[in-house]
Parts: sequence; structure tokens; C-alpha cells
Amino acid sequence: MLSSRRKRPITGLTDPQQHLHPVYLQPRAVLVWVVTAAWAGTISVLSTGAYSSSVTGWLLAQLLLSLHIHLTPQTFPIVHFLIRKLAHCTEYAILNLFLYFSLNPRHPESWHTRSALASVVIAGLFSLTDEYHQSFVPGRTASLKDCGLDTLGALVGMLLLYAGRRLQGFSPKGSEPESESRN
Repeated sequence: MLSSRRKRPITGLTDPQQHLHPVYLQPRAVLVWVVTAAWAGTISVLSTGAYSSSVTGWLLAQLLLSLHIHLTPQTFPIVHFLIRKLAHCTEYAILNLFLYFSLNPRHPESWHTRSALASVVIAGLFSLTDEYHQSFVPGRTASLKDCGLDTLGALVGMLLLYAGRRLQGFSPKGSEPESESRN
């Protein structure tokens, strides 16, 4: 009885070296995760008493004073409130973008809907933990409204990325390029 040669399993990988270095150990992937973790750490530091409303109010007043901008006593709290809430949205939009690119280290230029949704959910969960952390910090309060605002910021960041990709003419994973689909 003749025995046939055993075939190698088809893995979809053309480079045998990819088996030795999984994507999560490649330098680019590690760097993106380090930056993402550093940004999450920055958000946690900004949640300490050192950045409470009274401190940022004083900083804003000093900045406006140095720029010779004068606000009425009724206007200042509104401007301060809006700046703080815009900061919430911005820091979580940035976190969400870092998360999205961390989840797609091999193909950062292509759009992945699952990764986009996962990054928004992760950012929202991180926001919950951050608000919980603030409940133990003197001078800070936990707020589900802030958590919602943080998650909205993460969603806006992802929508801006998606809109930018659409303007560049990307085609979602698994579909034909736009120029070919019109023919």
C-alpha cells in the first residue's frame, strides 16, 4: 500500500515568519497599545482632585486674564462648564481612536465595523470605571451624565474617522471598491 505525502494545512498565511511573531507582538502593535494605555492613564490622572472644577476654573480665569479677555460673572461659569464638557468628549474621542487602531494593527487603513463598535463599547466601559474612580476622589463626583458624554465623544470620534475614510474613498471590508461598483 502506497502512502501519500502529507499536505501542509492551509492557513492563509504566505509568510512562514508570521507564525513566529503574532501580530500582537509586532513592534507597531505593541507601540499602539502602549500609546493607548498611556492615554487611558492620562484620563485617569485628569480625574484626580488636581483637575477638579475649582482648579480648572482658576486656570481658565488666569488664561483669560493673560489674554485680556473679560467675561461677565454670569458668563464665566457657562464657558467653564462648556470647556469641561468639551474636554470630556475630546479625551474619549481620542481614546476611542487609539482603541480602534489598537484593535486593527495589521490593517489600520481599512474600515472594520466590528472593531469600531468594540472600541466605542470599551471606551464607554472605561468611562464607567473612571466615573467610579471619581466617586472616591475628594473634590470630584461621579456622574452617569459624564459617562454618557464620554461615550458620545467616543462615538463622535469614530463617526469622524468613518466620514474621513468615506471622503478618501475607502471601501468597507468585503465589498468592491467604489470605482468598480459603479461600472
